[in-house]
Amino acid sequence: MKKVLLLALALVTAFSAAAFALAPIKVEDQKPVFIYVGPVTDGGYNYMHDLGRQMMEKENPGIKSSIVESVPEGPDAERVMETAIRNGAKVVYANSFGYMDHVINVAKRHPEVYFNHCSGYKDAANVSTYFGRMYQPRYLSGLVAGNATKSNLIGYVAAYPIPEVVRGINAFTLGVRKVNPNAKVKVIWLYSWHDPAKEKEATKALFDAKCDTVAMHADTGGAPQAAEELGMWVVGYNYPMDKYAPTRHLTSPVWNWGKYYDYSTKHIAKGTWKSQQIWWSMKDGMVDLSKISDSVPENIKKLVASEKAKILDGKWDVFTGPIKGQDGKIAVPEGKSLNDGEMLSMSWFVEGVEGTIPK
Repeated sequence: MKKVLLLALALVTAFSAAAFALAPIKVEDQKPVFIYVGPVTDGGYNYMHDLGRQMMEKENPGIKSSIVESVPEGPDAERVMETAIRNGAKVVYANSFGYMDHVINVAKRHPEVYFNHCSGYKDAANVSTYFGRMYQPRYLSGLVAGNATKSNLIGYVAAYPIPEVVRGINAFTLGVRKVNPNAKVKVIWLYSWHDPAKEKEATKALFDAKCDTVAMHADTGGAPQAAEELGMWVVGYNYPMDKYAPTRHLTSPVWNWGKYYDYSTKHIAKGTWKSQQIWWSMKDGMVDLSKISDSVPENIKKLVASEKAKILDGKWDVFTGPIKGQDGKIAVPEGKSLNDGEMLSMSWFVEGVEGTIPK
């Protein structure tokens, strides 16, 4: 009997916590805190998140948000969140994958607080995840890079060997090889999101390996700066990176995080926020491709526009077969497309990628 009563009490407590977590909070009372993995001055990933925060403030008069920069992806993230909550934050936005378990831990202790985790896959009654289908503009940028290379070797400066990054490399390579089947994409792993010096050194190493074009999945303008100095063509990331490479920048896959921040704020205020795993597309406006350089031929710009229209139409997506794996064998048969689960757990390279995925 005692066990039954304890179980019933646990269920009531869990239900009450979930219900309370979903209670509306007026805009002026939300006091959201944004936890950033790097500084907002990085000119890339964290800068774009902060632009999104600023957009959210403009769209929701009366709201007052705060930020904490350069928070390591470890236990200290929990201290930062706890401090913000003690200071009145009713909403938490954590912008990096490595915060995932720490968000879940703090959310359990604070069922009255809304938590939003960028790029993770764990949720709870008061935890949502949000991300965008960046692989779509990655593919489009590959069309541009594939045309630009003359050596048929394109470098890729990559942060960590996780599915998000692998997926981007593959999408980019599919675009490259659509316009240039002989081109290869050579990957260097950084094991860091934010390290401008290491990003520059990786770009130089790729240049020494005969790459004349480089793309990136890192948080700063380090790779584009090095590309400009070396005379390499560069595809940026996060933000239009022509300011780092004014004569060598081709285009950049870019984020619009404000789409989610505004959406979340309004739904919390209306009481319609719910725990969900959001993965918005180009059509939703979460991701896009920046302006293409004037140095890119008109026929390539038209091809990009045509391929983008197919994606926006929703009848075709990037990982639609036939697609060969790195070993030359068919990985996605003709007429088939990878589902979200297969894309989100991607741990293999497509044909044309030079490099390995460390375990």
